[in-house]
Amino acid sequence: MAEALDAEAAWERLRRIRTAADAAAAGLVPDSASGDRAPDEGEARQSDDGPLRWAGPATPGAARLAERYLPLCLAGPRIAFAQLGQSLDGFIATRTGDADYVTGEEDRRHLHRLRALADAVIVGAGTAVADDPRLTVRACAGDNPVRVVLDPRGRVPRGRQVFTDGEAPTVWVVGPEGAGRARAAAGSCGARGDADGCGVDILVLPDAAAFAPARLLAVLARRGLGRVLVEGGGVTVSRFVSERALHRLYLTVAPVLLGDGVPGLRFPGTPVMRDALRPPLRRSPLGADTLFELELEAPGGE
Repeated sequence: MAEALDAEAAWERLRRIRTAADAAAAGLVPDSASGDRAPDEGEARQSDDGPLRWAGPATPGAARLAERYLPLCLAGPRIAFAQLGQSLDGFIATRTGDADYVTGEEDRRHLHRLRALADAVIVGAGTAVADDPRLTVRACAGDNPVRVVLDPRGRVPRGRQVFTDGEAPTVWVVGPEGAGRARAAAGSCGARGDADGCGVDILVLPDAAAFAPARLLAVLARRGLGRVLVEGGGVTVSRFVSERALHRLYLTVAPVLLGDGVPGLRFPGTPVMRDALRPPLRRSPLGADTLFELELEAPGGE
């Protein structure tokens, strides 16, 4: 009897899939067991032929990975997706900014898998200042994405890890107001030319309007960064949701109440309930947490 495909080997196959041909080569076939079953509400299609499964024996962990990540793998070269982990009452950190950790270990592993499936990962200046994130892939196998720091005023300190660790390329996106400060900071470590120092690429956008999510995604796509993960913080993710620039949102909810703190999703709401966003979704457990995967229309991100 053939040995069952385990989760580690399944992930190695999944992270390299971008097309239906890749999926077939990785050993995924149409799931004939689904037959004529009507898809569940919000079920993500994985191919034109319906759900896919591993052709041979596979462990439950390998099957779960395919179900969760294959739709994202096959989403094409241009997709914007986001991830947030928050408490039951909608906060991503305490009032002091402590976020270690709202969600559990399985959600952190999930986040690293999303990074591994992205060309670039975006954070806002507030997150870069408060959390000093590395934005690299460490909890699973995979290549590091390009790190993109949105910093219109150039206020993120040059000592942050995304600028100094050399683990992955970093694009420091600033406006005219922040260009001088960013270039001075880069120059202090031996800049090569006007916009490159210590492995950091300084991208100066012409005005505040150029930071609009759709325009920013277009700029990144022209650099070959079409698969973009918006990781944080709540303000940045909320803006992408509000401006309909996301195709998919992964929202992990932890069974904890904070009372108050740093909010997660917040954007101008509707005055009437019938106009609220009700996107198709899938839900699944991540340890004690619950992952909600929402499919959003993103006309602004095309």
